[in-house]
Amino acid sequence: MATVLDTKLLTAEEFLHVDDEGAYTELVRGKIVEMNRPYTSHGYFMAAITSLLRNHVREHDLGRVVTGDAGVVTERDPDTVRGPDVAFYSYQRIPKGPLPQGYWPAAPELVVEIRSGDDRWKGIIHKAGEYLAAGVLTVAVVDPETLRVHLFSADREIAILNRDDELTFPDILPGFSTTVSELFE
Repeated sequence: MATVLDTKLLTAEEFLHVDDEGAYTELVRGKIVEMNRPYTSHGYFMAAITSLLRNHVREHDLGRVVTGDAGVVTERDPDTVRGPDVAFYSYQRIPKGPLPQGYWPAAPELVVEIRSGDDRWKGIIHKAGEYLAAGVLTVAVVDPETLRVHLFSADREIAILNRDDELTFPDILPGFSTTVSELFE
């Protein structure tokens, strides 16, 4: 469950410097929203997915994988800053070299969200739409409860992959392939 904490609208840049006192927060249309901490298993799945993606990205020198709810600006005026569980930025969007300060100036190509037990599909679909509108090419929602992955993109119908299906991102991560079940092992 999310709780709105303040009435003053903030920009993404102001939100970057807010002392949240350790709370898990996002900025939604200018307002700070406190979120529940995810279950421990959420972190397990996040680590597994990050490892699979990062190994492939490093082996093929494709870009960077970020995790830990690193902020992505999805809307401006009023600003929204979301914290995806895992995201991939190609070197085309964030070039090699020193990392940009603050929130990165481009959207990632891929966002992975892991559905927690209290997440509602209405909110997940809304958030996926925000990411896509911001320039993300694919949003993968990993659902540990059903052992499925839901793929959202701007130019395709939603795809639902079951545990024996192959998960690929050919336009984003050429050569990457894993079974859905491997995400849950």
